[in-house]
Amino acid sequence: MRKFKLLLLISIFIYGSAVADEGMWLPSLIYKLNINQMQQMGFELDAEDIYSINNSSLKDAVVALDRGSCTAELVSEEGLLLTNHHCGFGEIQSHSSVEHDYLRDGFWAMSKEEELPNPGKTVSFLVRVEDVTDKVLADISDDMSEEERERKIDENSNQLEREAKGDTHYETYVRSFFNDNQFYLFVMETFKDIRLVGAPPQAMGKFGGDTDNWMWPRHTNDFSMFRVYCGPDGEPAEYSEENVPYHPKHFFPVSIKGIEEGDFAMVMGYPGSTNRYKTSFGVNYTMQVTNPVRIEVREKKLEIINKYMTTSQKARIQYASKYARSSNYYKYSIGQNKGLDDLDVIAKKRMLEDKFSEWVNSTSARKEKYGEALSYIKDSYADDEAYKAQEYVSEALLRGPEIFMFAVRLRPMIDLLEKPEENKERIERVTMAIKESLNSYFKDYDAGTDKKVAGALMQLYAKNNPAKFHPDFFAEVQKKYKGDFSKYADKMFAKTMFASKEQLTEFLSEPTAKALEKDMAFQAASDIFKTFRDVSDLASRGDENLLKGRRLFVAGLMEMEKDKTFYPDANSTMRLTYGKILEYQPRDGVIYNYYTTTDGYLEKEIPGDAEFDVPAKMKEMLLDKDFGRYADDDGKLHACFISNNDITGGNSGSPVINGKGELIGIAFDGNWEAMSGDIAFEPEIQRCISVDIRFVLWVIDKYAGATHLIDEMKIIE
Repeated sequence: MRKFKLLLLISIFIYGSAVADEGMWLPSLIYKLNINQMQQMGFELDAEDIYSINNSSLKDAVVALDRGSCTAELVSEEGLLLTNHHCGFGEIQSHSSVEHDYLRDGFWAMSKEEELPNPGKTVSFLVRVEDVTDKVLADISDDMSEEERERKIDENSNQLEREAKGDTHYETYVRSFFNDNQFYLFVMETFKDIRLVGAPPQAMGKFGGDTDNWMWPRHTNDFSMFRVYCGPDGEPAEYSEENVPYHPKHFFPVSIKGIEEGDFAMVMGYPGSTNRYKTSFGVNYTMQVTNPVRIEVREKKLEIINKYMTTSQKARIQYASKYARSSNYYKYSIGQNKGLDDLDVIAKKRMLEDKFSEWVNSTSARKEKYGEALSYIKDSYADDEAYKAQEYVSEALLRGPEIFMFAVRLRPMIDLLEKPEENKERIERVTMAIKESLNSYFKDYDAGTDKKVAGALMQLYAKNNPAKFHPDFFAEVQKKYKGDFSKYADKMFAKTMFASKEQLTEFLSEPTAKALEKDMAFQAASDIFKTFRDVSDLASRGDENLLKGRRLFVAGLMEMEKDKTFYPDANSTMRLTYGKILEYQPRDGVIYNYYTTTDGYLEKEIPGDAEFDVPAKMKEMLLDKDFGRYADDDGKLHACFISNNDITGGNSGSPVINGKGELIGIAFDGNWEAMSGDIAFEPEIQRCISVDIRFVLWVIDKYAGATHLIDEMKIIE
């Protein structure tokens, strides 16, 4: 039996037999690709109920949060949104202070007047999708260079976007699918007044912290609540006290009937990026370069930040969001490399490539069209040194210390200040933009911590990259500081205006080119960005062939397997994935149940621990077992569940929907054993982890006492 399963798994990977749980499908194509299979599995609605242009449909209740960083769903006619706690973490943190520690204590608006605005936060609704492949490729010929082809595609795409937008307030964009073999036009409506409504304490919303991240079994109440506001005319508007709650075309009824193994489950959302058609050469690069660099750099950075966060409540609040963002993909990279290795993905990719090459070489016509595809891809990865340096400069010097990215924002000032009178208005605009950001930037900034990060990561970069890829100021560090980057960082932070709000404010009141040019942090930032450009130029020399190779490889695969229904990689556009609620066997002798209960909070509790502390009020309520109508038939309060839906980053906060189109959970994670999923989906073990909607409602109702929010929703019992 085990041998049969292994052979089946390999055949699925190589020959592409479509399975219900694999694939991120465009909702607009469900009617002709998937609806019959979905209905056979338990979906009780029609394709028109999922995606409709003329009538309200499920798509109208699903939004891209912050243009695709997460997903959220509407659950009331008053614009009430549900998403993950970690998707609202930045806003919860930004509103927190020592006096009002919403991270520690949670936040609940007991009236609309108490809801908190969040400048810059957006939600975007999908209005419609259109296949524009023929229009985009209308003037494209095979004898064009890749550069000419891209230029013409951009020209055609821009024209289509302008025509679709017309004089509306909509946003329009054309996206590439299947590595530039297909193109779709998306029309979106974006709202900009999004207010925080509620969030549980971090000890509940992020219970288990980094230890439990990407793991199953899971126990966490990973949700937060926002509300969409609009102008009195119902259209998007910037924040104003005159704005009113948005009335959506559709919102999800919320089912508290419970779930069982084998139930149909569907996820709609905005997955960010997958690379299922990546070749063995690309997978090898990910495993040998991208992930090891990210792991090494972030491990050092997180160690320094964590030490600072333990020093005070203020420090913890300041760096909570930054630490969470950095640690998430640090652990992801570790898990992905392990998964790719455990599942022998490179070998499987090579088997598919061998089959492709055999097919190509079987006719002269195919050989002429696709014969160089894999060679183009392979050759583009030849300059490993430059690629590695590009990854390091990005992770260690641009994403590492904050000071360099902040300093380079003033780079345009150098040229403007050469003619201060002539450029007076532009200088004022730049300085005003910087001034407006100072309070929020320095509120969550500690110069001493950033100095330690800078010193450690510059040292790491110098150690792991040849001198030809070093920023110019590294030579000075070697000469004057004997290669001690910590000493250099001490001097730089003592001499720069960019580590002090007061000094920077003073400079902006009367900026001069001379002051900028002699500032050590500004000098270093300028050198770093020059290095980044130089290294990127070297690393991108093979980009044209890489793009061409990928395009031809995917086009060839689709021609080779004409009977297969291909699905496109994720690219931050709305997708639908469907499957079932299922347990799984991660390793020999272990079977994971499809759900967890709140008993796990008590079993995992470590009083006072940063990750496993259980709030006293919650512990008391769990021991009392006062679960009300949110209890399952077994009398317990179910916490989380798993399904075999195909998700990735960007799906965080996505609605998990039953066969009747009702909300049963909120997706928030994938499982550790299948971290290779962005590159290779493994149906036997890949699972989507979601918080049970009954647990969410119990916290809102019983724990927080925010019954007015429950009253807004349509509860299905």
